Amino acid sequence: MFAIFVVTAGAGYLVWRSYRDAQSFDALLRQLDIAAKGDPAPVCVPEDSSLYAASKAVSDIGAHLQESVAAQMKSERMKLDLITNVSHDLKTPLSSVIGYLTLLHDEGEISPELREKYLSIALDKAERLEDLINEFFEITRFNLSEISLEYHKIDLIRLLEQLVFEFKPMLSGKNLTCTLHTPESLPLHCDPDKIQRVFDNLLRNAVLYSYKNSNIDITARVQEEQVIVTFQNQGDAIPPEKLARIFEQFYRLDTARSSSGGAGLGLAIAKQIVKLHGGSIDAANGEDSIIFTVTLPLS
Repeated sequence: MFAIFVVTAGAGYLVWRSYRDAQSFDALLRQLDIAAKGDPAPVCVPEDSSLYAASKAVSDIGAHLQESVAAQMKSERMKLDLITNVSHDLKTPLSSVIGYLTLLHDEGEISPELREKYLSIALDKAERLEDLINEFFEITRFNLSEISLEYHKIDLIRLLEQLVFEFKPMLSGKNLTCTLHTPESLPLHCDPDKIQRVFDNLLRNAVLYSYKNSNIDITARVQEEQVIVTFQNQGDAIPPEKLARIFEQFYRLDTARSSSGGAGLGLAIAKQIVKLHGGSIDAANGEDSIIFTVTLPLS
């Protein structure tokens, strides 16, 4: 009698187990269908089921797909915004160039002073247009994941001095000064061209967002086997929500799309270059100032 009970109970358990596994299998199929659409696919199989591990894997895949779809949609939105900004940014200086050249062409009698003024403005806008075109070409060809480094030993102070010298015309345009606070020399093992690009982007950004008639401070020092370089300019504080995104590709701080705004690639490139060197780059607000800090390994 006991044997019959055991056999009956065992058979009943197997039937129940088979039924439960069949339900779990159906649930897993539904979960796969949900995950395939890129929607959240929560685990829907009991932990004691033989299909629990498979259900957990499908849930993880669904979450990953959802993140990928969200990232792709965000990238597409940023590209569409970029196209809109490109149209605006290219049209603005081009309209100025055409307008002032038309004035020069149509006005028979014009004073040398006024002619010089019109030509100066037209040239300035044409150069701005060239800068924008070069930056947009950069976007089409520059893959941030494929940057390679060629290391050389340099004197970082000479590089910074050369950088400030090259920026003199841009600084004088806003009546800015730039002060270096550095030791006499600072040897650094790095890719000179790429690091110069980082500092070029940071100084250009500092000039664009500085108050007129103010000073930009560049400081370089060694601390615990690291080189720390800061760029500090006097300007309006960056809102926290923008500060958190300032190094994103195609993100532009100037949402009003002023004529000085770039395409939003410079700081993203700078961050990737510094990261490949094993360093870090950060932005912060000071007292009526903006501070960018680059940290690089000394060797």
